[in-house]
Amino acid sequence: MSPLAFVGMLIVAIIILTVLTLKFKMHPVMVLFLTATFCGLASGKGLVDTFSSITSYFGSTLGSIGVMIIFGAVIAAGISDTGAATSMVNFFIRKFKGKRLELAPALTGFIMSIPVFGDIAIILNAPISAILAKRKKMSMTQVAPFVNLGLTLTHGLVPPTPGILAVSVLLGADIGTVILWGLVCSVVSLAVCYFVLSPIYAKCEYIEPLASYTEGIESVEEGSSVDALLIREDNTPSAGASFLPLLLPAVMIAVGSIGKLFAEEGSGAYTFFDTFGNTVLALFCGIIAVGLLVAGRKKKVVDKANQDGNGCALTEKSSWFEIVMNNWVGRALNIAISALLITAMGGAMGGILRENEAIQTIGNAIANTNFPAILVPFLLAAILMTVCGSMTTASMTAAGLMAALIPVLGMSPVVASLAIGAGSMVGWHVNNSGFWIFTSLYGFDTKQGLKYFTTTNALGGIVAFAMLAVLTLLGVVA
Repeated sequence: MSPLAFVGMLIVAIIILTVLTLKFKMHPVMVLFLTATFCGLASGKGLVDTFSSITSYFGSTLGSIGVMIIFGAVIAAGISDTGAATSMVNFFIRKFKGKRLELAPALTGFIMSIPVFGDIAIILNAPISAILAKRKKMSMTQVAPFVNLGLTLTHGLVPPTPGILAVSVLLGADIGTVILWGLVCSVVSLAVCYFVLSPIYAKCEYIEPLASYTEGIESVEEGSSVDALLIREDNTPSAGASFLPLLLPAVMIAVGSIGKLFAEEGSGAYTFFDTFGNTVLALFCGIIAVGLLVAGRKKKVVDKANQDGNGCALTEKSSWFEIVMNNWVGRALNIAISALLITAMGGAMGGILRENEAIQTIGNAIANTNFPAILVPFLLAAILMTVCGSMTTASMTAAGLMAALIPVLGMSPVVASLAIGAGSMVGWHVNNSGFWIFTSLYGFDTKQGLKYFTTTNALGGIVAFAMLAVLTLLGVVA
């Protein structure tokens, strides 16, 4: 296929993605399957060969990230049932001494979204954000945009969140290195956006916290003690114990990756770091850590788990294994199934695209110009996100195109992965399911969502990309 024909095929594929998603309201899995089928046929494959490739790439993608997505959802169930989310928010309230209160749920979401799928973290943070806004007499415009930004940054840039994890695996990037520099870019972006936008949002319209979350919650007077601002929930775990299930997996993976850099391959030290930083092991340790929070609060956990209604029924006589390895896992599968299938089908479409020999020709053409190579994955992800509306779909499609371009452009897989992650934040708007979840749970209408969330996330992605570009230019990230 000629490069011009390939570009034409890609444009038609994007149109198919958009029309099937927005006009016909199809599920993303079927949208991606039909688009991948079109791309296979347009590339000259027969129908049977196309389906065979889709099945193969679907299975390989699912095999590489499926367990991690499920384990992350199990951790989310534990965080919800034990009250760990409340403890994390209260930790930041105390650290900031009651000032800059909007950062408490934003930073909680930032950390929570590392192993936990973004939509789940949105739901867990919604009532906490509303209560804090009511307590401090703040408009939701001062709170919600930064909660959204915190969630989206780590969702897009820091494994083991499914999208960026799958991209890293597909491009052959070291996951620990992506975690490390993804965190650096995310922290810088959150800080820059907060200090630039918080004075602006403080002067904007007043949006009331949702009454469903704040019924019976009273505002506190100016100058009240920090304790008066804390979220009230009985029998919550300590802050350290609450953060551990979320941070432990990322730390283990990062330490394992860094350790392997300084150990000789085949040595005992290399084997140790390779095992210690294994993604599945790290997330399983996160499950054990959140499972330990059941101790001393079993009745609370059983009551919350039964309220959810998605797992097996529990009683106070239920064992630890029934709670963690049955109820939480059962609920996690309900939560994770959509993310699993969308990511896997996105991998199938990406696989079909990267088989096309025209990508190599296009890559050579770009390499022979002065166009900055690092902009290619960023712009691909940003365009695809704007059009198709799913960060995971946009990232996986961009990764499918970049897999063949990386060697031609002389680009590091780590840089390409992070550039895709940053680009996937741009164009977060009405064709994204997270947009509607966020606006409905945080009390914004469509116009307000575009004004406060779409623009904030776009700026966040651009700042994160700018930070990545600087680190690459200085030779720090390679």
